[in-house]
Amino acid sequence: MPGKITSLAPVLPENPIVLILGSMPSVRSLEKQEYYGNPRNHFWDILFTVFNQAPVENYDEKLAFIKRHRLALWDTIGSCYREGSLDSAIKNEEVNDIEGLLGRFPNIRLIACNGTKSFQTFNKKFDVNKLSGVEVVKMPSTSPIPGRYTKTFDEKVEDWKRILEYV
Repeated sequence: MPGKITSLAPVLPENPIVLILGSMPSVRSLEKQEYYGNPRNHFWDILFTVFNQAPVENYDEKLAFIKRHRLALWDTIGSCYREGSLDSAIKNEEVNDIEGLLGRFPNIRLIACNGTKSFQTFNKKFDVNKLSGVEVVKMPSTSPIPGRYTKTFDEKVEDWKRILEYV
């Protein structure tokens, strides 16, 4: 069995309104210790487009951009066993303490799950009915790996614009 891997620490602005949850960072992201660290992943380009901002390359500037828009980043899965980067290879996942995070940040109104694995794991491990005033939505994956329901970049941007209703 492949080795156990652990997700990154959450990125938290002072007063987040939207929590974006990935599944588990890719091998490249874990090596770099950066969310969406694979340059082929569309996450940053999608968010810069959603907020009509010119892209930046520096990771600290990307984090400042996220925080400025009151977005928090984390992963549904806190640890798992996985060979490679594919969500389909994830085994024995343990979730992050998302309920604890929501308790510390009661202003979070939207949980945007980046892709199917994040959304399915969240719904399997957490009782959505107990999340008073928090909407949980599945966003199209920003991964460069084509999936069953692959959308164009522009279609993904349109779906991700949903977060603008909250910030």
